Amino acid sequence: MNLYPDVTGPPGASQRRAIAKAITLLESTRAEHRAQADELLTALLPHTGQSFRLGISGVPGVGKSTFIEVLGLHLIALGHRVAVLTIDPSSTVSGGSILGDKTRMEQLSVHSQAYIRPSPSSGTLGGVAEKTREAMLVCEAAGYDVVIVETVGVGQSETAVAGMTDMFVLMQLPNAGDDLQAIKKGVMELADLVAINKADIDALAAQRAQLQITSAMQLLGLFNVHDDAHWRPQALLLSALGGQGIDGFWAAALQFQKLQTANGHWQARRQQQSLAWMWERVDAGLKQAFRQHPQVQALLPQLLQDVAAGRIPASTAARNLLSAQYL
Repeated sequence: MNLYPDVTGPPGASQRRAIAKAITLLESTRAEHRAQADELLTALLPHTGQSFRLGISGVPGVGKSTFIEVLGLHLIALGHRVAVLTIDPSSTVSGGSILGDKTRMEQLSVHSQAYIRPSPSSGTLGGVAEKTREAMLVCEAAGYDVVIVETVGVGQSETAVAGMTDMFVLMQLPNAGDDLQAIKKGVMELADLVAINKADIDALAAQRAQLQITSAMQLLGLFNVHDDAHWRPQALLLSALGGQGIDGFWAAALQFQKLQTANGHWQARRQQQSLAWMWERVDAGLKQAFRQHPQVQALLPQLLQDVAAGRIPASTAARNLLSAQYL
């Protein structure tokens, strides 16, 4: 499969098809595709790493898709090429996903300087898909200098996007709940920037939320107010639907990039993410190899029945399965 020349070639319909095929190959669960995918990634790696990787998370209804479309069009007007990787939750019943993000980004999805790729979460925790990192590298190799990753939502576990992007943006709504609900510590500690959307609906509530979140960041010790060499997380007001605050948001993002590059945190963060990615794939590979072990497969049906019937504890069954792989 010779996708490499087309992915890094001139922008156009043929390149977009190559990008789609490359990501599909990377997402494939077939064993025979794994070697091809590894070869493709290795070939593309020298052409990656030059983009601004931006992670966007927030509760459903906060306006992530609207914001991404307005921001994407703004960036294209500034001369950037924008790739958007959106993650849709997979049904726990049917396993399917709607993958309807393109319909919510009507203008951006048809723009020649943008590429939008929806992917199912397929049960992967962290609000991202299993192959999001690989897809991001393909987009970078294709020349997209801003890559936006939109997660399925936000909760205490759906923060994996912060571990694969340069800047993690948490979107909030005015009057979204009490103070503690709005400033969940596990999420807020990871946010480099908080964007309070739909601020035009209730200006006073938006300003109050901005003050509360800023105070929370100070309380959590997320920045040193006397240290100008390091980024201080901010809470910004915007209205994506009205296009208000987009300039200020991007200016803050560029300031973040400037400071993080100057103090060395930009490169250090990417190195840490690459190592974490390696161990994550090791864990996934070990789990897959464990499930495919002949002794484990031989024991599994009976142990599943015993655990379901309450004849043995789940912990005992797990230990028996783990011991089986060494037989």
